[in-house]
Amino acid sequence: MYEVTLDPSGRTLALSPGGNAARRFHAVWLRDNAWDPETRAPGNGQRLIALRDIPAETTITSAQVSGQVLRLTFVPEHKVIEYDIPWLIAHAYDRVAPRVAGWTAPEIETWDSGFVNRVPASDFGVVRSDSAALRDWLDQVARYGFGKLVSGPAKDGALFEVVELFGYVRETNYGRHFEVRTEVNPTNLAYTGLGLQAHTDNPYRDPVPTVQVLYCLESSAAGGENMVVDGYRAAERLREESPEWFDVLTRHCARFEYAGSDGVVLRSRRPMIELAPDGELVAVRFNNRSTAAITDVPFDAMETYYAAYRRFGEIIDDPAMEVTFRLNPGECFVVDNTRVLHARKAYSGMGTRWLQGCYADKDGILSKLAALGGGSREAAE
Repeated sequence: MYEVTLDPSGRTLALSPGGNAARRFHAVWLRDNAWDPETRAPGNGQRLIALRDIPAETTITSAQVSGQVLRLTFVPEHKVIEYDIPWLIAHAYDRVAPRVAGWTAPEIETWDSGFVNRVPASDFGVVRSDSAALRDWLDQVARYGFGKLVSGPAKDGALFEVVELFGYVRETNYGRHFEVRTEVNPTNLAYTGLGLQAHTDNPYRDPVPTVQVLYCLESSAAGGENMVVDGYRAAERLREESPEWFDVLTRHCARFEYAGSDGVVLRSRRPMIELAPDGELVAVRFNNRSTAAITDVPFDAMETYYAAYRRFGEIIDDPAMEVTFRLNPGECFVVDNTRVLHARKAYSGMGTRWLQGCYADKDGILSKLAALGGGSREAAE
């Protein structure tokens, strides 16, 4: 049972879903979000009008509820529009919002080393042939920021078949893909047997590639285990330890640079911990190899900034934060490059270790997940 109360001015109304707290809506918002065929294209839902086409003085003169439908009359257009009430409730903006800086959406779950036995993993062949299995795997990748696929073909270029599950390859100066194995005179430390600190890839790009795929073709060298760290959880720990340090890394930009290839000079300026205007944690950028001189922090804040930067790195390096696993031939992992840092242990020159990597975009994962009926942000809220 729904009840609606119209404000005398006609500029707002309150909708009460059954005994629950009323949700308020503005007339102009309701008119802008109408789903009648004159406002939205029936085929794709895109708006057919601009805000300029809606009178600024729009008000509601009549509001009636019939079952799950809300019927409104708008003036000065004298237009009658019906709304699906469950849709309105799912999209209500009159709610108490979590506004502690660094909050994450309900569909995001942060983790630490205790996650080692819960790593999202699925069979490559199964997710290719079963849309429900693909949906469930993508849902976990979206929730936790990474996931593994096993039992895939150990063949050159198999990583492209992984990307085809949800999107498209993002080509860079490294090409459509890159090789990860020991090289003589490498252009990037990733191509040596050295261990690498947990990092996000390509922070010097704007925008950064938001998804990375690493696919194993050979793995007989000793060591070289892959490791992931949840950057969101690291940011939460920093905030818990020192709100001041968390704040300084969110308020000031770091600078990142890469110029290791002929004809390539890539630079970006972004915070190491990035928040949306309402305080939502939306990205982490951390890569000691690519950090340039930091020049966007005021003199009086620089010591605090470096203390925060140091502690953030210590948290990232803490074994209590890492999940380690070994990739065997035919296995890969997909990682959200705006959230999860990845690394590898050092490996010896004996035997072989050959991985192929490429980049893609997170919107492809989220789009495919939504198309398959996976979790949505509105439903989670």
